[in-house]
Amino acid sequence: MAGVKLFATDLDGTLLRSDRTVSPRIAAALRSAAESGIEVVWATARARHSVHEFAAMCGFRGIALCANGAVVIDLADGTPVIRSTVGLDPAAGVAAVDAVRRAVPGTVFAAVGPTTFVAEPGYAALCVFSDHHREPESMVLADERFPALTEDVVKIVARHPEVESVDLYRAAADAGLDLAVTHSGAPYVEMAARGVSKAAALAALCGERGIDAVDVAAAGDARNDLEMLAWAGTAVVPENAIAEVRAIADRIVPSNDDDGVAIYLEELTRTDRT
Repeated sequence: MAGVKLFATDLDGTLLRSDRTVSPRIAAALRSAAESGIEVVWATARARHSVHEFAAMCGFRGIALCANGAVVIDLADGTPVIRSTVGLDPAAGVAAVDAVRRAVPGTVFAAVGPTTFVAEPGYAALCVFSDHHREPESMVLADERFPALTEDVVKIVARHPEVESVDLYRAAADAGLDLAVTHSGAPYVEMAARGVSKAAALAALCGERGIDAVDVAAAGDARNDLEMLAWAGTAVVPENAIAEVRAIADRIVPSNDDDGVAIYLEELTRTDRT
């Protein structure tokens, strides 16, 4: 553990508790890691605005890989500054929506940009605030069905009023889409440009810093964390993770509600200080 130079962590199900709070112990562990010279990076499916809210809870001032790596933000001064984005091709997005709608009739969609969110009325009707940290009644709605796509859309989210999101994910993954399809355990499926993943964004960031994968530890609990965990030198997995994630763990820690990430970081910083 003493060789870890960068620690990347998922938020929901990993760093955050189930009530979507950052515990005091987690906040203290993040600060101690930074003070010990370990760079902490957040890697999440969430959008810029909700990441900003969580960062404000605990004083996080690092880099966050948002939208599963499609948007990279810097919170160094407490305000989220967008460093880079990877938009999806509008034609590929429309084709993907059509294919998923054919595969699973009744699926509804929303288009997500670095700072925007435009939903079909049927999508908004299924939402609660915690899904996207947006009040459903405040969502910008497409006139009828899927909104016109622009170059700055970074992902498409899809859900169904009756089909479980994991089953919708499997159907979308099997539909031969020209997009990257993933699932975070949320009640929706996410589709982004080919090549977009937490792993790709983290590898690019580490390349900028001259940090090798062997010197990186990453934590995550869901399907959209698999590539990142496989890439990092150390895969840290909370015991509440799905089976596929637990299967590739180098270290299983207590659950997100038991501050497993904090426990790992406390061990790491104690090692670094000795």
